[in-house]
Amino acid sequence: MIAVRFVVPEGIDDPTRPSGGNTYDRQLTTELSAGRVTVTQTAAPGPWPRPNQQSLHALEVILSCAEDGEVVLIDGLVASASSEVLLRHGSRLRLVILMHLPLGCDPNAAPGIRTAEKASLFAATAVITTSPWTRDWLINRYALAPGTVHVAEPGVEPAEVSSGSAHGGRFVCVAALVPHKGQDVLIEALALIGRGSWDCRLVGSDLIDRSFTARLRHRTHKQGISGQVSFLGTRTGAPLAATYASADLLIAPSRTDTYGMVVTEALAHGTPVIASDVGGLPMALGIVAECGRPGMLVPPDEPALLAALLTRWLDDEDMRARLRAVARDRRSSLVRWSDTARLVSRVIETVAA
Repeated sequence: MIAVRFVVPEGIDDPTRPSGGNTYDRQLTTELSAGRVTVTQTAAPGPWPRPNQQSLHALEVILSCAEDGEVVLIDGLVASASSEVLLRHGSRLRLVILMHLPLGCDPNAAPGIRTAEKASLFAATAVITTSPWTRDWLINRYALAPGTVHVAEPGVEPAEVSSGSAHGGRFVCVAALVPHKGQDVLIEALALIGRGSWDCRLVGSDLIDRSFTARLRHRTHKQGISGQVSFLGTRTGAPLAATYASADLLIAPSRTDTYGMVVTEALAHGTPVIASDVGGLPMALGIVAECGRPGMLVPPDEPALLAALLTRWLDDEDMRARLRAVARDRRSSLVRWSDTARLVSRVIETVAA
């Protein structure tokens, strides 16, 4: 057995703050513990990824408690913003950074953020990313040695297959209501479609960026579609699964996304997807041999093009049937959480040796 200390941001079990990264960390801890790795999970307090001095001091204490040569797996939300701490311990610990979303991916990120993130990554023995796109981005942007950067895509479990409605108009968008997830693009596209036999449920926290949420609500009222757009707030577990199972189409209009776990979660239900052609979303959507994609891709920040695809979806019954069939076929090739843990375990074993 290999002992690993897993440093995660505090609050990963908070049901009011669901995220793909939190889900990944929880599932990974469970799956690793069922195998050849003994995991001690430690929550780092603080407003990550914007730590204050108290947060950095708490992380310093956590790492100081680790013995020389110990393998320490650190969530990227903590690691990217704490280079000054990691550099003090990188030579005596075997640090492995689990990178969900590089801070430097933000086009508005200050140069200092990228410099600090690069320093954190170079303090690590190995880096694990959640998509090939993120791995390539880190290697190209920060000149990391390719042999030290690995991929362990998020898993998903088998789920109830969506039956789909006759009209195909039950849309769902699952993501925290924040600008980079692009719900404003979706609202504009729905306004261009106009009233009809569709409804759209926005599932995700409306507490992170309240002003953005207010703008979304105002826009739906102004465009006269507020009766067809529902703001459902946070959903997890069985209620979220039921939302996927009752949907005809998942829409992921992100401006940036390193993977997009909601895409594979929808596909686990055999629900087709329209997603932005950015980051790791095309890889998450995937391709079924001889059948093509289980959905469609659209350029980001293009509400008119998104509206055109949604209109085509609503008008073309044959296309809906074809994409539903491909989405159901895609279920058999989705990565499982046990597969994810196996890949991470290999990295940990190599680092420990």
